[in-house]
Amino acid sequence: MKSTIKKVLLVAAIVMGSIVASNAQELGVRFGDVSGGNVAIDGIFSTGQFSRIHADVSFGNGFGVDMLWDFLYRPLGGEAFNWYMGVGPYLGVYDNGKDNDTNFNFGAAFEIGLEYRFNSIPMALGIDYRPLLEVVDNTSFHAGGFGFNIRYVFGQ
Repeated sequence: MKSTIKKVLLVAAIVMGSIVASNAQELGVRFGDVSGGNVAIDGIFSTGQFSRIHADVSFGNGFGVDMLWDFLYRPLGGEAFNWYMGVGPYLGVYDNGKDNDTNFNFGAAFEIGLEYRFNSIPMALGIDYRPLLEVVDNTSFHAGGFGFNIRYVFGQ
């Protein structure tokens, strides 16, 4: 049963990663504390001039999916620096290392970040803080969540 669940979750992660890669305006990686481990495929989908969807498929200590709506996305001191703030759901599935037991976590992720988009090359670098509020499996608050993003900017 456990291996079937792991196979289904792996296929779901591959499908989600393919969807992210096919529609993203920016695509890259995020290093740091993420809902499913310490590295993630990081994608940005524009939803307007000052909002966007920031999605991650993470892996390492299990896997996770974050889908955050950055409702404040503004230039900071010019065109190259931007800051953003958002909130959205996250899902994490972890192997806790005890009796082949799997933890399922669901909750809300919050983020605030700063990014720099290069004008001469199609690249964006960013840092963010992403705490998590877990509401399913256990109710808890995870105050960690610092990360570093490197993304390729399509169409620049």
